[in-house]
Parts: sequence; structure tokens; C-alpha cells
Amino acid sequence: MILAAPPPPALLHPSALHAKAPATYGAKFTTTKGTFVVTVHRSWAPLGADRFYNLVKAHFFDGTVFFRVVKGFVVQFGISGYPSVSSAWQNANLMDDPVRASNVVGTITFADAGPNTRTTQVFINLGDNAGNLDKQGFAPFGKVTTGMAVVKKLYGGYDDTVTNDEPQIASQGNSFLKKHFPKLNSVIRARIVQAH
Repeated sequence: MILAAPPPPALLHPSALHAKAPATYGAKFTTTKGTFVVTVHRSWAPLGADRFYNLVKAHFFDGTVFFRVVKGFVVQFGISGYPSVSSAWQNANLMDDPVRASNVVGTITFADAGPNTRTTQVFINLGDNAGNLDKQGFAPFGKVTTGMAVVKKLYGGYDDTVTNDEPQIASQGNSFLKKHFPKLNSVIRARIVQAH
């Protein structure tokens, strides 16, 4: 949860992060529990794949906390540890992608608050959520291809409780989480790598 200060300047300007992602790429996440790799397929959800690519390239996920871990359901993360970055991305909404892949175990999808509201939060499916989440329009853009055991080991003792505090996480950053939910795991760094 320790962050370098200040945040990388690029993260304060969402509109500048608009590179087109490769057709397939990997994103390696080094966490406080170990390492996992996500393989992204742009054909599954082009807008989501592009946004994720830009976020990883700009080191957005470095220091972010896995704040929602619900056993058999999802692991969610993607609220910046820097309040200034959260504020910058608050209204950087993406249009929805059509659902082309299903929310099965290991797939990664952007969270949203309704139609066309995806910004920076993502979740990894811990269970087969296809029946429910596919119908709701959640479009997976990739899948954990290495290290799913690590994802399943992330601390989930707080269950869904922390989601009630999302506004405080956004406004106070990691200091809020460290004070109130000290057992949560976090991303140390995330980098683009070759697809596996």
C-alpha cells in the first residue's frame, strides 16, 4: 500500500492516455501475495482492452488495493491510492463494449455503475458468473492465465464491507484503507508483458 509521491503526472490527464492496444497482450501483476498474469484479447472488448492497456502502461495500478474480495464471486480493485488521480478519472467514462466473452472463472472485466460508466475499476471472476453478469452487460476483456492460485489467496476477510466506503477510498486514498482495513492485499506493480 506504500505509494511513491507524487503520482506519475500522466495519470492526472486521462484524455492523454488513448493508445490502441495490441490484439493480444499480457499484464503482469506483482502483488503482496505473489504474481499473476492477465492475457488480454482486444477482440473480446476493444474499448476495455485499450483502457486497461493505457492504465497498466501509465502504472495506474501500482499501489492499488484489492478492496473487494468476495469468495466464489469476485476480486475487485482499481481505485487509485492517490486522491488526485481518483478525482481526475472520476468522469473519464468509457462506452460499453458488447459482451463477447463470458464471465467465467479467471476472466477480468471492468466494473461499472450503470450503462457507459466504466472508468478504472476492474474485477476478476472467482466463480462462474456468466449466467448473471453476462446478462447485465459486463464484458470480459481478458483472463488470468498464470497465477490464479495467487488471486484466490488475496485477503477476503472483509468480504463486501469495504465497498460501502468507496467514496472515502477515492477521497482519502490508501491511507484510509491502511487505517480501517489493514489486512487487505495490494498491487506492488503492474507492467505490460508478452501474452502467455
